Amino acid sequence: MALLYPHLGEAFASLLGACAGKRVVVVGHARPDGDCIGSQVALARLLRAREIDAVCCNPDAVPRRLEFLVTDTPFVPLAVALSEERAAIFVDCADRNRATESFAAAFPAPLGNIDHHLSNPGFAAINLVDTASAATAEILAGLARDAGMATDAATANALLTGIATDTGQFRFSATTARTFRLTADLVEAGANPAAMGLQLYERETFGKMQLLQRFLASLETFAGGRVCLGLLPDGIYAETGTSVEDTEGLVDYARSIEGVEIGVLVEVRGGAIKASLRAKDAVLRVDRLAALFGGGGHACAAGLNVKGEPLEHFLPRLRAALEAQIAAVAASRL
Repeated sequence: MALLYPHLGEAFASLLGACAGKRVVVVGHARPDGDCIGSQVALARLLRAREIDAVCCNPDAVPRRLEFLVTDTPFVPLAVALSEERAAIFVDCADRNRATESFAAAFPAPLGNIDHHLSNPGFAAINLVDTASAATAEILAGLARDAGMATDAATANALLTGIATDTGQFRFSATTARTFRLTADLVEAGANPAAMGLQLYERETFGKMQLLQRFLASLETFAGGRVCLGLLPDGIYAETGTSVEDTEGLVDYARSIEGVEIGVLVEVRGGAIKASLRAKDAVLRVDRLAALFGGGGHACAAGLNVKGEPLEHFLPRLRAALEAQIAAVAASRL
């Protein structure tokens, strides 16, 4: 059987060897999504199967719809992980600050870094970064397969969820034949796509529907109809009885409109502004656009956070940057 990640095999073996005899904490990013939680759970379980004491730690709680992945995998507060002097492995984090500045300060010299973001600089002692992979969970699934590591049903479910969510249910351009090979392996190992789909997509609250209604009502297009932007104002969560995790997937509605090339969600919360950018084509490089505002991510999916700037100042800057990106790409296609 051909190796799926031959270029990362040696580094993965080194990471496993370095974990032996250590207490490990698997760190995920703020506002964790399916790939983040799925990768954390899977890696912790793979390490624990090798009798390595591994736990997970996040700056934010596991989202309600992803709690089914946790099973008996321990998640601990940051204070506990620090008191136990655990070696940190970051997963699905483009940089250490993606896990918040407090986590970056708590783990200044991570042992490992497993990720698929274009902007990842390789910030750990051992880095396993593959930007051609659709998800961090895809990397972990491939490395486990290459290394001959057994995958139980709970681990397989976690990996499948990470892959399914970060590929947009296998719709995004990063989805490859390798993605489907690994997905088949995971189903054979006990992953349940139907149960996963029920948990992820059929447990919406009425408040989430109200949040979606407000977002759709705010949509506007510009740049010749190629950009669609929607806004969630400050206080909207209290008004609808929702939380930040309920914004998951909203930006995709903006991108899904015919003729739109980039969808944008702008959220105002507690004096800060967050924007999520989603493109239909990797040539649009929304990661570079987000970097203009201190953000980053993927060619087709990126985000940014701005503090201390009024919305009325930020929005014109963002619109101008989006229009310039659209114009530059259009000129390159001539």
